[in-house]
Amino acid sequence: MKTAIITGAAGGIGFEITKAMTEAGYHVVMACRNIKAAEVKIAEILTCNKNGSIEVIYLDLSDLNSVISFVSEISRKFDSVDLLMNNAGMIPTCFELTSDGFERTVCINYVAPYLLTRKLIPLMPEGARIVNMISCTYKHGKIELPDFFYYGRRGDFRRLSIYSNTKLALLFFTFELSKRLQQKGISVNAADPGIVSTNIIRMKKWFDPLADIFFRPFIKTPEQGASAVIKLLLADEFAGVTGQVSAGGKLKNIKPEYQNQPIQAQLWEDTENLIWKHLGLNNY
Repeated sequence: MKTAIITGAAGGIGFEITKAMTEAGYHVVMACRNIKAAEVKIAEILTCNKNGSIEVIYLDLSDLNSVISFVSEISRKFDSVDLLMNNAGMIPTCFELTSDGFERTVCINYVAPYLLTRKLIPLMPEGARIVNMISCTYKHGKIELPDFFYYGRRGDFRRLSIYSNTKLALLFFTFELSKRLQQKGISVNAADPGIVSTNIIRMKKWFDPLADIFFRPFIKTPEQGASAVIKLLLADEFAGVTGQVSAGGKLKNIKPEYQNQPIQAQLWEDTENLIWKHLGLNNY
């Protein structure tokens, strides 16, 4: 049985992806911080799919030691990983540093997925798929090094700007990693689900309840947002496709400046240097 790992699998889009992977016959590992919430979702899935194979393993993306512990458990329990869905993400409400010294949003949305992916690659066979969840907001992102890692951006704290920057970083990671893994036959792509009605867009400003009332009915449901991502994960038409972005279930034309920016390779190098003690001997 093939194995799929999905971060942020207990809520919103992640839960819909988890259901689809289970129905497709994968053994699904829900990589979650809230174990109780994940167990409730597992019970819900197994009620409809009694033959489903699914479990939850603790993962806190704000703590790089948690990432290492998670990978160690995966390595102990499984011979291979056939699919990795880096789905988890957050929008900040205030400035906060992690114990590793990174701005919290940058760690959860970019640094930890980078580390998780790099550490799992040795377990991935030819034909494995890696999908990173980005957002259309990457177009508004700007990565200024080294400020990006410690403050999210240069200048005042702005939550949406920081979120956009992390999604641009994840897009750059997708492009760079796809080049490095092409010879191994592992595909690396990014998925843009569109604007989806999930808890990630619930923020703590006075106008947010009004935004909920007026705008949420016009944006996608988690099921709609997940459908395009699921296609990228499972459809035969995407087998062997790598270094691409899927939006609405179709490959999207990305402007050349996003694919060939010099900062792409610099971001990879800087990230590797900052987390080298966690990476160990990893050539990918």
